[in-house]
Amino acid sequence: MSELFDAVDALVASRSPLPPPAERRRLRQAHALTLDEVAAALDVRRATVGAWESGRTEPRPPEREAYARLLKQLAKLYPAPESTGAPQEDTGTAAPQTITTAAPAAQARPTGGAAKATAPAEAEQSPAAPPAPVRQPAPAAVSLPRAERAPQSSRRPTARKAAPANTPAPGGAYAHGPLLVLDADTERQVTGYGVGGLILDVPAKSLPALVEWTLTEARLGSEKLHGSGKDGDPLLVLTEAACERYGLPAALSEAERLAGRLPEGHKVIKQLERADWQLTRRGLGPWARIYRPAHGSRRQCVQLCIPSWRALDDRSWGHAAQLPPPELARVLGVYAARVMTPVGSTAVTGLQLMTALSPPTRASEPDADGRRHREHRPGSLGTQPVDPAPCEAIDGHPVLAHLPRFHVRGPGERLFEEAYDWARDLTDAECMQGHLVGLDVNLAFGAAANGAVVGLSSPPEHVTDPVFDPAVPGSWLVDLSHVDLSRVKVGKQWRDLDGGLLPSPFTPSGQRPAGPAWYATPTVAYAVELGYDVAPVEAWVRRESGRFLDGWYKRLRDAYVATMADLGVAEKLSPHQFLQAMDGYKSRDPELGIVVDAVKMTVKGGIGKLQEKARGGGWKPGQAWPALARPTWRPDIRATVISRARVNMHRKMLALAAVTGRYPVAVLSDCAVYAADGPSPLDVLPYGADGKTVPGSFRLGVSPGMVKHEGTQSVLWGADVLEQLGADGHVANLARYIKTGEVTAKDTGK
Repeated sequence: MSELFDAVDALVASRSPLPPPAERRRLRQAHALTLDEVAAALDVRRATVGAWESGRTEPRPPEREAYARLLKQLAKLYPAPESTGAPQEDTGTAAPQTITTAAPAAQARPTGGAAKATAPAEAEQSPAAPPAPVRQPAPAAVSLPRAERAPQSSRRPTARKAAPANTPAPGGAYAHGPLLVLDADTERQVTGYGVGGLILDVPAKSLPALVEWTLTEARLGSEKLHGSGKDGDPLLVLTEAACERYGLPAALSEAERLAGRLPEGHKVIKQLERADWQLTRRGLGPWARIYRPAHGSRRQCVQLCIPSWRALDDRSWGHAAQLPPPELARVLGVYAARVMTPVGSTAVTGLQLMTALSPPTRASEPDADGRRHREHRPGSLGTQPVDPAPCEAIDGHPVLAHLPRFHVRGPGERLFEEAYDWARDLTDAECMQGHLVGLDVNLAFGAAANGAVVGLSSPPEHVTDPVFDPAVPGSWLVDLSHVDLSRVKVGKQWRDLDGGLLPSPFTPSGQRPAGPAWYATPTVAYAVELGYDVAPVEAWVRRESGRFLDGWYKRLRDAYVATMADLGVAEKLSPHQFLQAMDGYKSRDPELGIVVDAVKMTVKGGIGKLQEKARGGGWKPGQAWPALARPTWRPDIRATVISRARVNMHRKMLALAAVTGRYPVAVLSDCAVYAADGPSPLDVLPYGADGKTVPGSFRLGVSPGMVKHEGTQSVLWGADVLEQLGADGHVANLARYIKTGEVTAKDTGK
C-alpha cells in the first residue's frame, strides 16, 4: 500500500501548482534571492531557473515540488499587491516606515505593493514559533519592490551573491562590476544583470538618462590595468527588449547595417545631443561610445553593446548573442575580468589591450611649481603614429603614392611575412598508413608574441650593406635561396633530411625562395640558426626596441589557461590525461567554452589589427585612412610576430623529422597534418615512459605553444580530397578540412 501512496504523492507533485512566471521572479527578488541561490537549493543550473521565470520552460519532478514549496512560502511573506488591501498613495519618498514583525521576515505596511525588509534579529526565528508582534522602524536602507521605489532614489541591487570561482567578484570603486546586460519586461521595467548573479533595477526612462545613471549611480567600471593607464569605462549590453524600451530598433535595416550605424537624424541621437552627450566617429552602431569631454582626470564615457545589431560576431562569440541576460552577463564578465571589458570586436579589444597594458604616457616628476605633466613612457609605442618602411607598407599606403597605379610589388619590394598555407602529395609509404592526424598549436600567435623584440616609437632607419644583427628588429633584403633543407643544423648539430618533404621556412607558401626578398628579423635569424651565412643588401632597422607585447601575451595566456582549467583541462597533465580531458571539454560548460574561443580570437584579431586595411567607400590608393592615425598601426610588429610563429612551427617540424623520420603532409597557419598508423596524436609524437617527447618538437598540453588534437581522418579520405580539389598542379591543403572532414568549398589556396 505504501508504494501506491508514494505513486499518488509523486503524481500530485508532478502537477504542483505554480504562479505565473512574472510572479515567480517577483517573489524571488522580494526575498533578495539570486538565481544562483535558488539554483543551488534546487540542484539545477542558474539558466534553468531563469527559464522558469521567463516562461520558456516549466519545472519537472522532483524539482517542481520543491520549487512550488519555495514560492508558496515566499507568497505568504510577500503577498501580491491585489491581496494586501487597498493601495495607498505613493508619496514619492523612501522614508522609513513602521513595520509590524510577526513573522520570520518583516512585512512592511503596503504603499501600493508589499514593501520588504529583512530584520537581522528575526532571521533565526522559526515559522512554527513566531515571536510576539513588535513594532519598530524599518531600516533606512530598506529595499522596495519596483512599484514602490521612489523615482528619484538610487536603485540598489535587488539581489547579489558572491561570484563563483570562475566569475569575477566586483568591489571597491566599481562595486557592481564592469558591465550590465539590460533587459525590459512587458511593463517596460528595465533590469540589469551583472557579474556574480548581481541584479539591479534600472530607473532610467531614456538613453540619455541611462548614461547619466550609469555614471552617477550604477557603480560600474573596472580598474586600470597599468599604473599609468585609465580605468575601464562601464559597458551596457542591450537586449532587443531594452533597445525598444529606449527607442532603438531591435535590428538594423539593411542600409543601417551597411553603414554600421543609425542615421544622424535618429530621434535617440537627437536626445543625446540635447543632453550634451556626444558619440565617437563610429556613431551609434553595434558598439557605441557615448561621452562628454573629460574634466581633469575624470572620464565620462559609457560603452554600448547591442547583440541584435551583430555586435557579438558568432565567429568570435559563438552563440553568446542568443544567451539569456544572466548567462550573457556571466560570459562577458569572465572575459572582462580575465582579458578586459570589451570595447568592440575581439580584434578591437585585443588591440586596445596592448595600449591598456602599455600606456603611451606617464606622469612626470613634479616641476618647480610641484605640478606633474604628461610625458612619454619608455617601452611604449608613444602617442604619434610612425610611418612604415616602404617595404613594410601595404598596397595603397601614402608612402607608396609615387608608384604607378597598377604596379605589382614582388618579394624584392614588399615584406611578405604571413602564416603557412602549404601542402604536398602523399608519398607511397604514407598512402600505406591508415590515418591523417592534425596537430594544432595553442595560441600560436600569442606564443610568438612572447619575448618578441619589436620597434617602439622611433621611425625606421635605412641602412645599405648592413651586417645582420638578430637582436635588432627590422626588415632585411637578403637572398636565402641557398639554404638547403636537406642538410641543416638541428639543435646545433648537422642533420641530413629529406628536404623535399618539408616546407621552406622563408615563405608562406612553403616554396623555396628564388632570389633576394624582404624578411623580418626572426626569419633571417632562423636561416643563421640552420647553419647558413646571410648577406643582406639593405635594411630598415629600428634602434629603439623592446618587448612591447610581453604583458599582452601574459594576460591573454593566463586568461586562456585559467578558463581551460575551469573546463577541466589543467596544466601539467600527462599526454593521456590531457587528451582525455580535451574530449568534449566545451560541453562541460558551454558558456566558458565561448570565453575560450573569444580569448583565442582576441589574440589572432589583435595581431591582425596592427595592419588594418582601408575600409568603406570613397577611399583611393595613396590616401590615408583612419587606422593610420593610430600609434598601434604597426605592420612591422605584425610581421615580426607572424615570422616568429612560422619559424616556431618549422623548428618543431624539423626536430620531429630529424628524430622520427615523420614529415608533415600539410600545414595551415598553426595546424600540421601527419600520416600515422593510428588515429591519436600519440601515434605521431614519440612519447617515452617518462612522459617526454622529442626536445624542441611538438608537445601535448594546454599551454600556448603546445599542441592539441585538431582532428583525424583516414588516408583514403585524404586521397579523395586531393583528387577532387587538385587542379593545375595545385595541391589541396588537408589541414583546412582535417577537423571535421567536411569539404565546404573548392580549395584555391587562399
